[in-house]
Amino acid sequence: ATAKGVMQSWADAEWFTSRPEVPQSLTLTVFKVSGETNTDDLSPAPDASTRPDIPLHALAMLKNPRPGIEPDEPGVRGAVKQLEKLIAKGNPVAYVGDVVGTGSSRKSATNSVLWFTGEDIPYVPNKKFGGVCLGSKIAPIFYNTMEDAGALPIELDVSQMEMGDVIELRPYDGKALKNGAVIAEFKVKSDVIFDEVRAGGRIPLIIGRGLTTRAREALGLPASTLFRMPAQPKDTGKGFTLAQKMVGRACGLPEGKGIRPGTYCEPKMTTVGSQDTTGPMTRDELKDLACLGFSADLVMQSFCHTAAYPKLVDVQTHRDLPTFISNRGGISLRPGDGVIHSWLNRLLMPDTVGTGGDSHTRFPIGISFPAGSGLVAFAAATGVMPLDMPESVLVRFKGEMQPGVTLRDLVNAIPHAALKTGDLTVEKKGKKNVFNGRILEIEGLPNLKVEQAFELSDASAERSAAACTVRLNKEPIIEY
Repeated sequence: ATAKGVMQSWADAEWFTSRPEVPQSLTLTVFKVSGETNTDDLSPAPDASTRPDIPLHALAMLKNPRPGIEPDEPGVRGAVKQLEKLIAKGNPVAYVGDVVGTGSSRKSATNSVLWFTGEDIPYVPNKKFGGVCLGSKIAPIFYNTMEDAGALPIELDVSQMEMGDVIELRPYDGKALKNGAVIAEFKVKSDVIFDEVRAGGRIPLIIGRGLTTRAREALGLPASTLFRMPAQPKDTGKGFTLAQKMVGRACGLPEGKGIRPGTYCEPKMTTVGSQDTTGPMTRDELKDLACLGFSADLVMQSFCHTAAYPKLVDVQTHRDLPTFISNRGGISLRPGDGVIHSWLNRLLMPDTVGTGGDSHTRFPIGISFPAGSGLVAFAAATGVMPLDMPESVLVRFKGEMQPGVTLRDLVNAIPHAALKTGDLTVEKKGKKNVFNGRILEIEGLPNLKVEQAFELSDASAERSAAACTVRLNKEPIIEY
C-alpha cells in the first residue's frame, strides 16, 4: 500500500502541485546595472577557485567600479551593501541590465546573481533558486542557465527602469509597470518557463515530468494534462539548414529531415566537455543528479585553465576530479595535456551534436551548444540535452580567398558586414545583434581545413551566437 501511495503521488505530480505557481503580479525592487554585464563581471576569473562555494564567491560579484555600482572594496568585494539596502526595502530584488550575461558559460555567474535575488532551497544550504532577471538582451547561455536554476529571465525594454525603482511585473500579461503606468511590454519565449519556475528549474521539471509520465503508465492512467507543453511551430514545408539536419539526426529523425526553429527537442549528446574552472561546479551538479555513470558516448574533463599557475585549491582539484570523472566512465586529461577544444575537436564524430562547459566549445564539424555546469552535468548523465531549437543566420562568403587575406580577416568580416547592414550595433542601449541566441551557419568556404573552420566557429562565441556550423566538403573532413 505504501509503495502504491508513492507511485500515486508521482502520478498525481504532487512534487509539482505542492509548489506555488508564478504569481499574476510581482512587486520588485530594481538593481540596475547599465551597459553590458558579462559573466566575468558577475563571476570574476581571478576568483574562480571559490566558485563551488556560492556565498563566498558571490561577494566578488561586480567588484570593479562602474557607473551606478558602488563596490564595498573596489577590486576585492562587490556591491554587497548596495544590494542589502535594496533587499531591506522588503521586495524581491530584480537584476536589471541593458545587455546581460555575455561571455563565458560559467554557471557561477547565475549562482552569484541568485544568491542576492533568489530564494532559499529547503534543506539545501548555500544555494538558491528563483529570482527575476530583466534585460534588453540576455545572452543565450546565461538565459538557459537562469532557466535551469528556476529563475525568470525576461527580455524587455529596461530604459525606463532605474536603480532602486519599485516596479510591478505581470508575467502572464507581458507588462512591466512603474507608478501604475506601463513602461515596457514583452512576451516570454515560452509559457513552459512558468512550469520551470514552479518546479524549481528546467532540469527538475524535465526529470519530474518524466517520472510522472512513467508512474502514470505503470498505473495504467492516461497522460497527465497538468504541465504546459512547448508549442510546436508549423512546418513551413521548406527545406532544412545544415544545423537543423544535424539536430534532427541526433533526435532520431530520418535522413534529410530536420528540427524547425522554435521546436522543443532533446537531441542525443555524443560529446560532452568539462573544463577545470567550472569542473568542480559540474561535479556538484552531477552529485545533485545522483549520477553514478555517464550516458553520453564521450565525457572529457580538461585542466587547461589552471595547469600553469595553480592555487592550492586547484592542486586539490587536479588530484580529486580525474578519479570522479573516470569512475563514471569519462576521460580525464592531466594538467599540461593541452586545451579542451584541441582535444575535443580531435575526438569529434562528424555531423553529431555535443555540449561543453566552456562558451568556446564550438565544433568545426558537427554542432555544439555550449552550456553552464548544470546543463553539462545533465547532458553527461542522461546523454541528451533539452533544447529549444534556435533560429539560424546564414553567413555566405562569395568568391575565392585572395592573396593577403587572412583567416582572421574572414572572422572579422562577419561582424563588419552586420555593422554595415545595421543588424549589429555597438551602442549598448537599444542594442541590436542579429547573431544573439541564433545559430550562425557559414557557407562559401568548403575547402577550409578543419582547424581553420574552428577559428570561424570559435569566434561565434564572441557574437553571442547559440551555436555555429561550417559547411565543408568531404575531403578536408576525411583528411582530418
